[in-house]
Amino acid sequence: MNTIVTAEIDVATPTGRRIIKELERHNKRTVKLIYPELKNITGKTCTVEEACNECCDILSDHYGCDVRKPCQLL
Repeated sequence: MNTIVTAEIDVATPTGRRIIKELERHNKRTVKLIYPELKNITGKTCTVEEACNECCDILSDHYGCDVRKPCQLL
């Protein structure tokens, strides 16, 4: 007998994240996690490359050097 249970877990809480981690450890044939698609994102969004460039700019300003270039060891 194949019984399927569907549950909604709030991953914004520590308990919800712990439950998801426990479920991810199980056999893929036993537990199948389906994450909803984020179609209704509002506000400013960016690509991973844009986010990485912005982080590099912030770090470069903070440390006073270009963090994109390889460092030279002394």
